[in-house]
Amino acid sequence: MKKVAFIPARYRSTRFEGKPLALIAGRPMIQHVYERATKSQALDEVYVATDDQGIFDCVVGFGGKAIMTDEHHQSGTDRIAEAADTLKLADHDIVVNIQGDQPIFQPTIITELIAPLIEDPNLPMSTLMHRIKDDRELHDTNHIKVVVDNKGYALYFSRLTIPFYRDRQPRVTHFKHLGIYAYRKHFLVTFTKLGYGLLEEAEKLEQLRALEHGFKIRVVETPFDSTEVDTPDDIQVIEEKLAT
Repeated sequence: MKKVAFIPARYRSTRFEGKPLALIAGRPMIQHVYERATKSQALDEVYVATDDQGIFDCVVGFGGKAIMTDEHHQSGTDRIAEAADTLKLADHDIVVNIQGDQPIFQPTIITELIAPLIEDPNLPMSTLMHRIKDDRELHDTNHIKVVVDNKGYALYFSRLTIPFYRDRQPRVTHFKHLGIYAYRKHFLVTFTKLGYGLLEEAEKLEQLRALEHGFKIRVVETPFDSTEVDTPDDIQVIEEKLAT
């Protein structure tokens, strides 16, 4: 059983065009993400999946592996599904989707992420959550919140604060969803063929598609956070963290 990670990367972005090539401490962001991924002991291979020749050339230029994909994909999930097919991965191989805008993620979270799929061959999908400690994240709709059942399976993901505590309590726990996923390869293909759901359309969160169609998502709590780059202003935050 192979464990292969893909980093979907596209040049066009409404909020930050050319984001994968943006320089962070002198190196393109996609290089930071790729090098972090290759430090994971849990992965057999790492690829960037892109539709942009400039990004492809950049990755090859720093010694990375890249796969060109169709330019009409609606999501990064669709893009990595094509890349997994290109590599002819087996049905039960594990495909990891690493977001290309998280340049300082802790490589050991990959091990935490894929552990449930290794332990349970029938599990289709897993992801990560991190305990929220900053109230600004709690009320920021760009930070996705998740609630799970007592076995660690996702009940719901939302941009709003969930659960809502009706009565004031001294200790309230909320979890932020980290946008990194692991799929069984055959489920990844199935997922891309599922119809869009009403909840997915409402929240603009594609992981809700799996829940709406009755599939389980195992959510693992990790002690490591992962800072995203959403706008050019976020680069300075990343550089400050790299300097510490």
